[in-house]
Amino acid sequence: MSTAKYTPRLADKYKKEVVPALMKKFGYDTVMQAPKLEKICLNRGVNGAVTDKKLVEVAVDELTLITGQKAVTTQSKKDISNFKLRKNMPIGARVTLRGEKMYEFLDRLVSTALPRVRDFKGVNEKSFDGRGNYTLGITEQIIFPEIDIDKVNKITGMDITFVTTAGTNEEAYELLKELGMPFRNIKPGSNQ
Repeated sequence: MSTAKYTPRLADKYKKEVVPALMKKFGYDTVMQAPKLEKICLNRGVNGAVTDKKLVEVAVDELTLITGQKAVTTQSKKDISNFKLRKNMPIGARVTLRGEKMYEFLDRLVSTALPRVRDFKGVNEKSFDGRGNYTLGITEQIIFPEIDIDKVNKITGMDITFVTTAGTNEEAYELLKELGMPFRNIKPGSNQ
């Protein structure tokens, strides 16, 4: 009976290829200084959730399908009378991935989902927050193969945030690039 533990492909790649490459580029003394991916947060606001509660349930089910982890609803924080919104009404869905599921999701996102985006030229490299985190906006949930297009009644998007331990945008950019994130190669100084 073998006791070999399963490790995701990208987790292996991180240890064997990414860490040495980052240590060489930034001159770290130990492997512990190399930035790592901490978690991936998927967030999805649901337009029309105030009038139709079923839309939030559909969003939770779709996020659960995409990530393989149960998504939870997000509640409104305050009353806004113009939008007919009351405090603690369900208005969206979110899920946070860590560990194996995080690496599995990143692998599926980079290798199968992003290439299915229409006219895909790479992801924008200007979406870093200054503290080493990167947020990617996706306009259609149907790029994920887990979603059955025939059962989708409304095309909606989501935000995917990659939280890293990197201190600067440059370190986070190199980390994600080494993990396979297909960044657009924008020349510095160009306005695209």
